[in-house]
Amino acid sequence: MIEPGQAIPTVQIFEATDEGPKPVTTDEVFGGKKTVLFAVPGAFTPTCSARHLPGFVEKMDEFKAKGIDQIACMSVNDAFVMKAWADSANADGIVMLADGNAALTEALGLEMDGTAFGMGKRCQRFAMILDGTKVEKIFVEEPGAFEVSSAEHVLANL
Repeated sequence: MIEPGQAIPTVQIFEATDEGPKPVTTDEVFGGKKTVLFAVPGAFTPTCSARHLPGFVEKMDEFKAKGIDQIACMSVNDAFVMKAWADSANADGIVMLADGNAALTEALGLEMDGTAFGMGKRCQRFAMILDGTKVEKIFVEEPGAFEVSSAEHVLANL
């Protein structure tokens, strides 16, 4: 698993935009920016939709006030699903990243097996603070938990 001090691997993912899926590399998305990246096991899933994404939407101004340039949300879903989820959650201003093939998830060492729930390979729930592509802090949840990757916890650790 990636650790503080290490750089995020250069991987292609897709950004969900109003114009459709946009292929981007991690270097393009995170390079030169102070970012909070959080990941969820799946768009539209209960905890992700009711608590995780909304927390970052609600606290966006507080993150900006603490020097965060962007907040990015990632899931092993396609960009169309990520766009629909952003629209339904009024997540304007959150960069929605689709890791549909789990390439970044695997490169980070944060994959989980969701086959017992009919979800296949997914990403563990986590949040990290990035300075460019360098990981400053990472908060990985225990299976089934939602504590250390919350917007409130990340804000308290800035």
